[in-house]
Amino acid sequence: MEHRTLIDTDELARHLTDPNWQIIDVRHNLVDVEAGFAQYVQAHIPGAHFLHLDRDLSAAKTGSNGRHPLPSAAAFSQKLRRIGIDHGQTIVIYDDAGGMMAARLWWMLRWCGIFSAAVLNGGWQKWCAEQRPCSADRAPVKPSEFAASGNRLAWVDVGYVQQHLAHGDMLLLDARSAERFRGENETLDPVGGHIPGARNHFFQLNLDVRGCFKSAGELRSQFQALLGDCPPQQVVHQCGSGVTACHNLLAMEIAGLPGSRLYPGSWSEWCADSARPIVIE
Repeated sequence: MEHRTLIDTDELARHLTDPNWQIIDVRHNLVDVEAGFAQYVQAHIPGAHFLHLDRDLSAAKTGSNGRHPLPSAAAFSQKLRRIGIDHGQTIVIYDDAGGMMAARLWWMLRWCGIFSAAVLNGGWQKWCAEQRPCSADRAPVKPSEFAASGNRLAWVDVGYVQQHLAHGDMLLLDARSAERFRGENETLDPVGGHIPGARNHFFQLNLDVRGCFKSAGELRSQFQALLGDCPPQQVVHQCGSGVTACHNLLAMEIAGLPGSRLYPGSWSEWCADSARPIVIE
C-alpha cells in the first residue's frame, strides 16, 4: 500500500525495521532554530534522520526572497542523497507542531517526484503518548543517487501572483492566523497585513483537539466553503514564509481536492518590496 498523505502510528510501528521505509524528523522552533536538532539528539523515533528547516529545506536568504526560500532541486536532491532517500521508498515525516514543518518536507518531496511520502498523523506527541519506542542513536546512512529536476508546475513565483491578482483565475489562500492576516500582532515579518484578494484559512483549523488531521469529509467541507466554485487547480497557497501553506495544501489533498499550488516566497517575500500592494484590516 502506497502512503501519499498521512500515516498513523500503528502503521509506522509495524514498519520500524523495514529497510524500504525511511523516517525523517523535522522538528523546528521558529524562535529557537537550534531547538529541533537538540531534541532530536536527545530522543527520536528509531531510525529517523534529521533535516533542518533553515539549512536543509530552505535556500539562503537575500533579504528580498522571503524567510524560507525554496532551494534549487539540485541542492535539495543533495540533502536527500546524504541521508539515503531515493525513489521506491516509503518516507514518513514527523514533527511536534501538528504537521506544520512535516508538511513542508512532504510538499518538497512531491515537488521532486517522490509521492510515496506521508506525514505522521499526531506527530511526535502522539508517538510518545502511546509509549512507542524512542532512541538517541543516529541512524546508519547509506547515501543514495537520487536526483530530481523539480516540478515547476507545483509552485508559482511572485511575478505570477502579481500578474494574476486581478484576473479572477487565482485564489490565494493564506494559512496564517486571523490576527496576522489582518495585520495585527505581527512578530515574524517587518510589515503586517495580507496580499490583496487573499482569503484566510488558519492551518490549525485542519486539526482536531488531539492534534491530528480532521477527517477527509470535514476538511472537504471547510475548503469547499472557502473555494466556492473555484477549482483546486486555481488555488495558490501562501503563509508567512511558505511553510504552513503546505499544511493547507496537504489538507486539501486529504480532502480529495488535489492540484493546488504553493507560493513559496509568501508574505515575507511579498512585503519586502514596498511597491507591492498590501491590505491591513
